[in-house]
Amino acid sequence: MNGAARVPLLVVGHGTRDDEGVAGFGKFLARLQGRMPVDVAGGFIELSPPPLAAAVAELVARGHRHLAAVPLVLVAAGHGKGDIPGAMARELARHPGLSYAYGRPLGPHPGLLALLDRRADAALGAGAGATAARAETAVLLVGRGSTDPDGNAEVCKVARLLWEGRGFGAVETAFVSLARPYVPEGLDRCRRLGFRRIVVLPYFLFPGVLPDRVRAAAESYAAGHPELDVRCAGVIGDCDGLADLVVERYAEALAGDIRMNCDTCVYRVAMPGFEHRVGAPQTPHHHPADPAHGHGHGDGDGHGPADGPGHRDGHGHVH
Repeated sequence: MNGAARVPLLVVGHGTRDDEGVAGFGKFLARLQGRMPVDVAGGFIELSPPPLAAAVAELVARGHRHLAAVPLVLVAAGHGKGDIPGAMARELARHPGLSYAYGRPLGPHPGLLALLDRRADAALGAGAGATAARAETAVLLVGRGSTDPDGNAEVCKVARLLWEGRGFGAVETAFVSLARPYVPEGLDRCRRLGFRRIVVLPYFLFPGVLPDRVRAAAESYAAGHPELDVRCAGVIGDCDGLADLVVERYAEALAGDIRMNCDTCVYRVAMPGFEHRVGAPQTPHHHPADPAHGHGHGDGDGHGPADGPGHRDGHGHVH
């Protein structure tokens, strides 16, 4: 094993107050450790243990002075651009001599598209792979939502890539908070397009407060439209396909092959309506288990109101 291959993997998640989501993160770390010949540790930047500070301290205690940090986020928005680099900057200050290579967000990626395809297929049930069944089905891909238009645009890109060549009648986009269309609006668009079977597909890694809201919104809409067959697919979850992607991002970080989407980043480019974001200072989030003070947002996963715009992603952009 060469020197680069011995660099440990640090997986950095956002955090959730949902116990099942925390457990899924822990199982995923165990899966990664079981397949990688390097040390693996992981932690959250807020909301739940294990904290990032503990994960970094664990690797430092094992003698590591250089890490490969992979952000366990699906889109390049505030968490990947500012919050996680800010939290890592704090760890560098705590551990003099420590350095790290930073990976890019997980999506969009063909592996993720394949996983989403399988989750939609499972929601459709037996024989769902048939061309006719897919052609008569609209998929509503539901993302977290952000005040960063770049991040929201990535969800729309994933939806389009999921539609192309896979036989679905349509793939529309919605968000659970902070960006429109919201879930009921996305479902209504699918209905107005003439579809009577709709698969609501959460674009989330693990269970949590926000995926639960997606399901609740879908069930509420379905109750008001009994003529529709509305089904809710599962989240991506702990699986080998997701582990494959994290390993790929780890290798990219060590090789220096990092391609961030700078062309449409509001922290670098004066996009209409977001000019005030250019050069905005980086502000790290504080974890409750951290010596610094805690913080909170409006909903259970730290993203402001669930039904309208909130205050997110106003942080600096680090490459």
